[in-house]
Amino acid sequence: MTTHIELTPTSAVDCSSAATVMMPAERAECLAEIFKALSDPTRVRLLAYISDSIDGTACACHLPDALGISQPTLSHHLKKLTDAGLVTRQQRGRWAHYTAAPSVLEVAREFLGASTEAAARCC
Repeated sequence: MTTHIELTPTSAVDCSSAATVMMPAERAECLAEIFKALSDPTRVRLLAYISDSIDGTACACHLPDALGISQPTLSHHLKKLTDAGLVTRQQRGRWAHYTAAPSVLEVAREFLGASTEAAARCC
């Protein structure tokens, strides 16, 4: 059995127009860097750990044990977070201390919009 579907041309009136102006490429690149950095679960855990630390700062000496990863892997992930601007790094003697950058996180929050209780969540 064959089903025939009749296609009717639409007029320009039926087609919805663009709702807004296209996002500037620079902003899209900035947001993409933030979301790339947050695309790895280890980096999300790292950022949460740093953000929740006392004074919002965490020493790199405590991070490998807390996450169960090696020092080279930790360095890789911290570099990605630093390059994206999500954390800042300050050398204090032998150890580096990392602080979350709330202003950059706010850029991501603003783009995603306010969350609602009714929104589906993965976690």
